[in-house]
Amino acid sequence: MPAIATKGADEPGLLSALRTTRIEMDALRALSEALHVGPLRQSFTAAVSAISGHAGRLIVTGMGKSGLVARKIAATMTSTGTPALFLHPGDASHGDLGTIGRDDIVMALSWSGETTELGDIIAYCRRFGVKLIVATACPDSTAGRAADICLALPMVQEACPNQLAPTSSTTVQVVLGDALAVALIERRGFTRSDFLTFHPGGRLGAQLATVAQLMARGAEVPVVRIGASLQDATIEMSQKRYGCTAVVDEADRLVGAFTDGDLRRSFANKHLGDDIRHHMTQTPIVVAPETLSSDALRILNEKAVSVLFVCEDERLVGVVHLHDMLRAGVA
Repeated sequence: MPAIATKGADEPGLLSALRTTRIEMDALRALSEALHVGPLRQSFTAAVSAISGHAGRLIVTGMGKSGLVARKIAATMTSTGTPALFLHPGDASHGDLGTIGRDDIVMALSWSGETTELGDIIAYCRRFGVKLIVATACPDSTAGRAADICLALPMVQEACPNQLAPTSSTTVQVVLGDALAVALIERRGFTRSDFLTFHPGGRLGAQLATVAQLMARGAEVPVVRIGASLQDATIEMSQKRYGCTAVVDEADRLVGAFTDGDLRRSFANKHLGDDIRHHMTQTPIVVAPETLSSDALRILNEKAVSVLFVCEDERLVGVVHLHDMLRAGVA
């Protein structure tokens, strides 16, 4: 890492910010090195195998700042397919040890490995044979020695100038938790569809919804058969809210679309009985039902259109409008 430049860095706190980011980046490099060739390599793999192979939940615990990181890890795991919950050591000592089931795995975070408040949880795991994973920078500590799997974290310099406030150490803990979560996502084959199951609400849920969940179906879809007249298509388009109509063949395969633009271009034609195939757009933009709404919105923007027809094996099954996505909160 190059030395911190002082030119233009005399604003209040900027030098401290630059120093903090450098120190914490160094800490993450040490974590990466430990995972790559250090003692953390085998224990990390063992932890992933243990968590993915267990039928129970992952109980994550820790005290103080480690406890806050433990809450975050539990939340990330839960939302990505690994059932997990946070157990506060204080609550555990006052009745909540019963939360831990025989099929669960406990993961305890303690930088020093000597967090007194974790004693009852560790003793409970030993007594009832509950597998215990400990993430600590001191593998020879009380917690480290008690662990079935000890995730030996690199001892890193805190960004705090007094070496007191957890800074780099909590960054390492957070990234370790993310690494475990991502490894479990890949191990389980957790998909974007699975992610939607756990995130149905808000903008994220809307973006992960599929076109099939937003599209109109059946009688709501504007459609005429090939061979219909210009007048028939205009009436169908006017009766529905999409500003266009699909044109399908006898097998319901989409063969074209008649839009507002096509209608304007046909004004010079005085023969309303004309076959619609002479006036339709022959290459309408199509998406599949399983297309994510966020991807469909991108296509609408790129193609500068407001409507997408939805086809399955070339057969028309629905239509979705830009307004449907906006109402769902996709944008």
